[in-house]
Amino acid sequence: MHRYGPEYGGDEEGNHGMTNHAPMAAEVIVRRGLDINIDHWLDRYERRLDERPPAGDPIADWREALGDHRRLPAWTGLFASELRDRRWTDVLTQWWPRLLPGMVAGSTHGVIRVGHAVRTLRTGDSEPALNELANGLAFWAARYRPLPVSRHEVATDPRTALDHVPRLADQSGLIAHRIGRLGELPPRPAGDDPMRQLTSLVDAATRAYLSYGPAAPVLLVHTATAPNAVAHILPVLPRDLWAASYATSWSAVAAIVAMYAPAEGVDVAGGDPGTASAVLDRAAGHGDEHVLKFTDTAVEAYERRPDPDLLRAAQLAGALISTPH
Repeated sequence: MHRYGPEYGGDEEGNHGMTNHAPMAAEVIVRRGLDINIDHWLDRYERRLDERPPAGDPIADWREALGDHRRLPAWTGLFASELRDRRWTDVLTQWWPRLLPGMVAGSTHGVIRVGHAVRTLRTGDSEPALNELANGLAFWAARYRPLPVSRHEVATDPRTALDHVPRLADQSGLIAHRIGRLGELPPRPAGDDPMRQLTSLVDAATRAYLSYGPAAPVLLVHTATAPNAVAHILPVLPRDLWAASYATSWSAVAAIVAMYAPAEGVDVAGGDPGTASAVLDRAAGHGDEHVLKFTDTAVEAYERRPDPDLLRAAQLAGALISTPH
């Protein structure tokens, strides 16, 4: 997949396209051992992708190049070079605080792609996995777009906090247009354990999909998959980066909820979802990349907290999102 760009389609400037989910979904398929012929799945997915643009001049000033999608090939070259010369954990630790404020980049797919690469690298280094990390970091840097991070906390649970996120009055247009309408983001749920706060946010966002999902079935899965990616990355980062990672994750999730969730969510009724294995099997039969990734996240949440509603949320995503052809 690395000869293709991280996005496809879009306008003549390369904006407003769709994200290439193939590497992220492939990681889920292989790690979960899903009953999917991955070669056939990738062959079908590959037909929609655009070739990577040719490399340009190397990046001389990384601050100036942040958020410039035209520099994507140069960003990829920069990270590939760094990952050849240094330990991947050292590269990630250096760049994490630089990229963190722009977590919403590419509808959060930059950090999600990095999360899937890190999950692979935590099982052992390999050249393809290092290349994937370089591609994920480059996408994040090229689409970097900062959001304000609330300095305030509130003594509440994550689900209540999500329900009280003020919704945009005008929820029209593409995500790039909606971000420009965001005001100050609400305070985040308080706590003194960033990892526990982060996983609680993942669990709450997964459960909230039962209420919010029908309003924007694809976009709203990222309220769970983005902080889940961060949760997989934190163990390889110094602990002094954890609190900021949780705070920024909350801001990214709150922004998506404000932009896409309905003002009044109503839980969608659903039957018994069955076991986690059954839910994963249904996701494999469905085959959509968002369904695969969200189900993977929902099952992880269920393993922490065996609430059937977490599996029902994954089941709902499969019902709302079209099966790929």
